[in-house]
Amino acid sequence: MKLYTIETGRFKLDGGAMFGVVPKSIWNKTNPADANNLIEMAMRCLLIEDGNQLILIDNGIGNKYNSKFQSLYCIDHENNNLEKSLKAIGFQKNDITDVILTHLHFDHAGGSTEWDSNQNAVIAFPYANFWIQEKHFRWALNPNDREKASFFAENIQPLQASQQLKLLKGETHFNEWIQLLVVNGHTEAQQLPLISYKNYKILFAGDLFPTYGHLPLPYIMGYDVRPLVTLEERKLFLEECVNDGIVLFYEHDPYHECGLVGIDEKGKYFSKETFPLSQLV
Repeated sequence: MKLYTIETGRFKLDGGAMFGVVPKSIWNKTNPADANNLIEMAMRCLLIEDGNQLILIDNGIGNKYNSKFQSLYCIDHENNNLEKSLKAIGFQKNDITDVILTHLHFDHAGGSTEWDSNQNAVIAFPYANFWIQEKHFRWALNPNDREKASFFAENIQPLQASQQLKLLKGETHFNEWIQLLVVNGHTEAQQLPLISYKNYKILFAGDLFPTYGHLPLPYIMGYDVRPLVTLEERKLFLEECVNDGIVLFYEHDPYHECGLVGIDEKGKYFSKETFPLSQLV
């Protein structure tokens, strides 16, 4: 089995929204804001090559946005995008056999589809199965008013209409090496892949721990639909990360790919070490 970091571009979100009740004077140290209070966000995906399977976890924001949307979120695909990152390691989208989506927010699943010549949204990975939690897929089809701005029909409807959509019911052993864990604080039934690789366990942290600056327990995003549920989920995962030496793979951190978690004498969690994925592979 081989693992590859796939950078799909950068965008920006409001720093206050990303850190909830935490004051800017604190979060600005790890995630510095620009003049508009926006912080840079990676859209870092993970590619797993395992025999005949080529598994992509999430796929970024895609390229279906208009100029207004690009300006609003400061989308930057100049240096990195999905196609460039795949090509750099000798692959293309047609090679992908499986896409595991943590959830269907636009910055995680927007690359699932693309416009055809008639401006119809079509699936961007023609030979891949798409693996999503059934509860989350139903949730995305009928979003609440607070969260619906993150779900786009053009990212979801082509999957719904295809034979490529595979709906999962709860925590699942995807294969011998990948376990899909389910959390419900950020959104209904977000799934986080836990990968056994060599002597490591690597958690694709998704939006449970979007950056290494989010490790302290109260550092919960204002976007989360159930922040107190997130709090309890983070406690459980952080304890396991410390006890089992689990490596966190950060999807949104613009500076750090991976990291280990520590706990101090006061019981507070912190980033013990950060490093690129290449250090493990």
